[in-house]
Amino acid sequence: MNRRTFLQTAALSTLAAAFGAPAEAQTIGQRVRERRQVAVDARRGRAPEKKIPIAVQLYSVRGAAQKDLASTLAAIAKMGYDGVEFAGYYGKDPKDIRKMLDDSGLKCSGTHTGFGEINGDRFERTVEIHKTLGTKFIIVPGGLPNNDITKHKEWVDAFNRIAPKAKELDMFIGYHAHGGDARFIDGISAWERFFDGTVQDVIHQMDIGNYMGGNDGQGGNGEPYKMIEKFKERTKTVHLKEAGQGNPIIGSGTVDWKRSFELCETIGGTEWYVVEDEAGSPEDISRIEKCIVALREMGK
Repeated sequence: MNRRTFLQTAALSTLAAAFGAPAEAQTIGQRVRERRQVAVDARRGRAPEKKIPIAVQLYSVRGAAQKDLASTLAAIAKMGYDGVEFAGYYGKDPKDIRKMLDDSGLKCSGTHTGFGEINGDRFERTVEIHKTLGTKFIIVPGGLPNNDITKHKEWVDAFNRIAPKAKELDMFIGYHAHGGDARFIDGISAWERFFDGTVQDVIHQMDIGNYMGGNDGQGGNGEPYKMIEKFKERTKTVHLKEAGQGNPIIGSGTVDWKRSFELCETIGGTEWYVVEDEAGSPEDISRIEKCIVALREMGK
């Protein structure tokens, strides 16, 4: 809900209370209006716009988060973000972090968690932490072998063993894109080979800027759009990062954002957009504010 809709809804609720109209009547009225809008969109041949919440990867501002996590979360919420993705917990207990999230009105969109933390005896503890934080997305942030077919296959097998266990616990495991994942192994990129080999429940966390910068081993660049298109319904969370010279803010580089959003909102199965901006100082939160402003200007 945007600010204008929120204010309109609040005003209607106040009037309803003043004149004795049941709150349920207002709810029904809202549903009717929403259905009418869907019908109008259908007649115009236009799909209803899918509103996807926006989080920020805290690695972008890790210095500020390390210094004062609660204040950093509050500042992020004030910018208009809906959630955050963790890459480490800054020495805090997960229960304390959950309270900070609740106090700031933020959700946990997921985490970047090392491969070792989802293997063997650590898996159950990792799931417990994620349940406490209120997220179902456990993303391995890197390390996929991109020049050794045997080791690559070992990763595929491991994810295929773990994914069903995670699903039974209402969790998903996934892998995050880096440029090196676009390199070829026997004629196929490491990324594509990995997701060709893993089951549908292994999440495809594309990082658009990262993958565009990846060398495929033959002088070309990675193509994130084709990967989102190929692995339908698997891009549950996606990293929004700009590409191009001069460390551009989202919207001012070479990423085709219109195409990216269309793919995520139609066939990607995307539940979270996650901003990651690593160009600035880790203590400086101003760049992630510029990113959310740019995304709002694009209608997100």
